[in-house]
Amino acid sequence: MTRRWSLGTLLTALNVGLVAAVVASVALAAAGLLRRLADDQALARVGLAGAGAVRSIEDAGTDLLTSARLLAERPTLEARLAAGDFRGLQDFLARFRKTSRLSGCAVFLSDRLFARDGAIPWEEIARAPRVADKPFVLRTRAGGLLILGARAQVPARPDASVAVTLVLDEDFARGIGRMVGLPVAILDRHKAMAEGPEEYLRGRALDAEEAISERLDEAGVYLSVQPLRAPNGEVIGLVETGLPIVGLKSTQRRFLRSLLLIALIVGGLAALLSVLVGRRLVRPLEALTEASARIGRGDLQTPVPRVPGSEIGTLQAAMEEMRGRLLHLTAELHGRQAEAEAILTGIVEGVFSVDRQRRIHYLNPQAAALLGIKPDEAIGRFCGDVLNPQGPEGVRPCEDRCPILHARFRGSARAHEDLLLRSGERRSVVITSAPADENPGGDPGTAGAWRGGPPQVQVMRDETEVESTRRLRDTVLANITHEFRTPLTAQLASIELLRDRLGELKTQEALDLVLSLERGTLRLTQLIDNLLESVRIDAGHDSIRRQSVALEEVVDEAVDLASPLLALREQTLDVELPYPLPQVRGDAPRLVQVFVNLLANASKFAPSGSRITVGGETRAATVALWVEDEGPGLPPDSGDRLFERFMRSPGEEPRESGMGLGLFIVKSIVERHGGRVEARDREGHTGTRMCVILPVERTA
Repeated sequence: MTRRWSLGTLLTALNVGLVAAVVASVALAAAGLLRRLADDQALARVGLAGAGAVRSIEDAGTDLLTSARLLAERPTLEARLAAGDFRGLQDFLARFRKTSRLSGCAVFLSDRLFARDGAIPWEEIARAPRVADKPFVLRTRAGGLLILGARAQVPARPDASVAVTLVLDEDFARGIGRMVGLPVAILDRHKAMAEGPEEYLRGRALDAEEAISERLDEAGVYLSVQPLRAPNGEVIGLVETGLPIVGLKSTQRRFLRSLLLIALIVGGLAALLSVLVGRRLVRPLEALTEASARIGRGDLQTPVPRVPGSEIGTLQAAMEEMRGRLLHLTAELHGRQAEAEAILTGIVEGVFSVDRQRRIHYLNPQAAALLGIKPDEAIGRFCGDVLNPQGPEGVRPCEDRCPILHARFRGSARAHEDLLLRSGERRSVVITSAPADENPGGDPGTAGAWRGGPPQVQVMRDETEVESTRRLRDTVLANITHEFRTPLTAQLASIELLRDRLGELKTQEALDLVLSLERGTLRLTQLIDNLLESVRIDAGHDSIRRQSVALEEVVDEAVDLASPLLALREQTLDVELPYPLPQVRGDAPRLVQVFVNLLANASKFAPSGSRITVGGETRAATVALWVEDEGPGLPPDSGDRLFERFMRSPGEEPRESGMGLGLFIVKSIVERHGGRVEARDREGHTGTRMCVILPVERTA
C-alpha cells in the first residue's frame, strides 16, 4: 500500500530541501571564491615580499657603496698606505669589517690585491669589470657564491682602491626575510635548477627574466621568484619568497565549518518555519476536506467553516454555495419523492419496476397486497417468479407475450394476465408496461448509475372484481330477462287465448285466464319494485317515512298481494298472529314489500301443496313476525350470504328462479327500521323460518 504524505509534510520537506540546496550552493560557491581570494591575496603577498627582498638587496648594495667610500676616505687607510704598513693596514681592515658587519673588505693597488680581511675570492673581484659608483653582484666561479659588493677609489692615491662585500648566504636571506615578513631564499642560477616542485617555476622565471608568482600544491607553498641581476643585466640568481598553504587551509576549514554551522541553523529555522507555515496552510484545507467528506456522507445541514486566505477563502465560499444548492436540490428531491410515494401509495393500481434482467427493483404496497407478499420478498427476484402468470396449457408467457419485453421495442405494451398467487387464489390483472428510461436524471452520465440498467415501470390493475362483476352483471341481466320473459309469455298466451276464444270460453275458463294475467302482473310488479328499491339503495336514496304502522294491515296487504302466487302452487297460507300487535314506526309500503318478498320466497322454495305460516310474537320492546315454509330448509354454511345482493340458492334451482334481490331488499328495509332479520331452520320440522324483528313504537 502506497503511503501518502500529508501536504504539511510535503511543504516542510520541500522548503527544507530548497533551503539546504541554496545553503549548500552558497557554501560551495563561497568556498571556491574564498580559495580564489585567498590565492590572490597569498600570491600578492609573496610577490610583494619578493619585490621587497630584491629592494632590500639593492639597498644593501647602496649601503655597501657608502661603506666603500667611507673606507676609502679614512685617514688611517691613507696613512697606512703611505707608510707601507701592511700589518697595520690588515688590522685596520679587520676592525672596519667587524664594525661595519661586512663579509670582507680589501685594498687594491693598481688592481692588485694589497691587503684584505675575509674569505672572499678577491682575485675574481679584482678581475671583474668596475662600474663607477654602483654596487655589484658577483657569482664566484669556485663554490658558486653570490657576493654583493662595492668599490671606491682612494682619494689620496689614484692607484689605490678599496672593496667591501657581503656574501648573499642564508644568514643574509634570513635577515631580509625578517624585514619582508616571509622566508627568503637567494639561489644561484645553477643551484636553482635542482630537481624539485619549484624547478618548473624557477625555469620560467629564468627564461622570462621577470618575476613570477604561483601556487605550488606539490610544495605546499605560494612561491614568488624574482630574478637577481648582475651589473651588466645578466640574471645570475633568483630571490624566492614562500608562504605555506597549510595556514590558509586551516582558515578555509574554519570558514567552512562556520558556514556549515550557519547552514544547519538556517535549515533548522527554515524547517521550523515551514512546519508552522505548513500547519497554518494545511489546517484550513483539513477543515475543507472534512467538510467535503461530510457533504459526501449526506450531511448537508452543517455549514462549511470559514477559513482565512484569499484562494482558500474563495474555495470555502464555492463549497458553501455548492452545499446550499445541494441542500435545496435534496429538499426538492425529497419533496418530489414524497409526492411520488404519495401517488404510488395512494393510487389503486399496483406499481412495480424491473431492471434489464426483469428483476424487481421496486414494489408499491398495493402491488404487494395484490400479490399477497411482502415487498422485501419480491425485491431482486425475477418478476415472472413473483407474479406467476398462467398461460395456455400451464406455460408462463414470460418469453413470448411478456409486455415488459414488448414495451422495450414498441414504446409501451398492455396485456391481460391471469396470476396464480402463492395462496392458490387467482387474480385477473391488466399490466401496462412503459419503456425503460435510458436517461432518468436528464444527464447522459447517470444512466449507468442504476444497478442492472435503467428501471422499467409497470402499472398493474386488478380486474378480478371487475371481471366478477361483469360476469355477475351478465348473469343478472340474463335472470332479469328470464324473470320478465316468463310472466310476459304467460300473459301473452292468456291474452291470445282470450282474443281467439273470447266468445267460446266458459266463465270459469275466462276467470282462470284473467287470474293468470293478474298473477303475471303481480309478479312483474314485484320484480320492478325490487329493482327500483335496489337502484334506490345504490343511489343512496335509502330514507324511509316514519309513521305509525299497524302490522296487521301490513300482513293483510302482503297476503292479498301474494295469494295469487300461493294459489298457483296450491299452497295453503295460515296467519297466526297474536292480538293485538303493537304498532311500529316506519314506512308501510316498504314493510308490505318485505312480507311480499318473504311470502314469494317461501312459495318459490316450498313444494306445491305445502303449508306456509305467518306467525309472530310480542316482546318487551320488539315485535317478531316470521314466515315459515315446508321447503328443504337453509343450505349449509349459508349464513349472512343469504342476504347479499344477487345471491341465489346454490342448490337446485326452483321452478321459478329469481334475481337474488328479495332477501337483500328485506334486510335493507328492516335494518332501516332499526330491526333485524334472522334465517333459521324450523325447529323439529323441515323448512325455513324467516323472522323479522322490529322495535315497537314507544307511546308517550
